[in-house]
Amino acid sequence: MGFAVLGGVFSEGVDLRGNRLNGVAVIGIGLAPRNFERELIKSYFSNRGRNGYDYAYVFPGMNKVLQAGGRLIRSEHDYGVIQLIDDRFLSRKYVNLLPEEWKDYKIIN
Repeated sequence: MGFAVLGGVFSEGVDLRGNRLNGVAVIGIGLAPRNFERELIKSYFSNRGRNGYDYAYVFPGMNKVLQAGGRLIRSEHDYGVIQLIDDRFLSRKYVNLLPEEWKDYKIIN
């Protein structure tokens, strides 16, 4: 069993092919912490009629989630299970940001 932080070296930069990794659990939606730079991005897009919060926080956070899931499937021969552990992953906003391959999911209570 291995543990990694979203956005860290292990969750983004390691290539574990074959059966070296057969499951990934992502806990949380990976929202970036609030800071001055993110607030500038939010303001920029909001002033242009877009959802600045999504551009500053949601999209970068989901990119980290997708990168962590990408550790699991590195070739057409790899397979495994990705667990998304956060009720927010069930909302339309986040479901729409998932790859088609991830949308055939099962909810476990």
